[in-house]
Amino acid sequence: MCTVTYYKSENKTIVTSNRDEHISRPAALFPALHRYQNKAVYFPQDPLAQGTWFAVDTLGRTFVLLNGADKKHQHQPPYKRSRGLILLDLLSADVLAEAWEQINLNKIEPFTLITIAGDELLQLRWDEKEKSLIQLDTAIPRIWSSATLYEEVAIENRKIWFKEFLESTPGTIDSKGLLNFHTGTQIKDKMNGLIINRNQQLLTKNITQCVIEHDRFTLTHMDLLQNKQQQLIEMFQ
Repeated sequence: MCTVTYYKSENKTIVTSNRDEHISRPAALFPALHRYQNKAVYFPQDPLAQGTWFAVDTLGRTFVLLNGADKKHQHQPPYKRSRGLILLDLLSADVLAEAWEQINLNKIEPFTLITIAGDELLQLRWDEKEKSLIQLDTAIPRIWSSATLYEEVAIENRKIWFKEFLESTPGTIDSKGLLNFHTGTQIKDKMNGLIINRNQQLLTKNITQCVIEHDRFTLTHMDLLQNKQQQLIEMFQ
């Protein structure tokens, strides 16, 4: 929910997410096939709110959530609905742009949603006042960091680290290399590195990655606290 990278090669699209959460939040359930609003969707589930931060459907459409919009906001509960359920609402819609225009986000906490569908990369944002939808160039690698956890300087530093990783990696970057970036970058920086541990209270709990190819997707999920990993490979329907 808090760090996302996007990379597209000639025949693969790779999106990877680090999820930072409070130690008290229950461990997420490993990715599985769910039926949501009569649509088949794969996602790791947050047992507290029943939603998710990372989901992919049987066509390989991938949606990834980050907490917060472009600036840090003030937490003002109670909120009407979990952002992880909003993600599933939008992924289940037949036409995303229409669903985004119509959805009522009053009393929903700010968020950023990255969506990858075919040759389209979108950034959707809600800042408590306005919704925005931006179409991004799919050829450009990108990194996002949650504005709720990382100050502007830290966010800019992470962009530099990602640029250095891309420039220092010979040949085509693969999924393993991106997982290494998400697990091994600035490991001594427990406050703002890719894997954080802020006083044993706020931790990077999960890393989830989807590799989308022409006829299949591979979903890899890591539980860092339990030192467990799961991988699903599914053909497109």
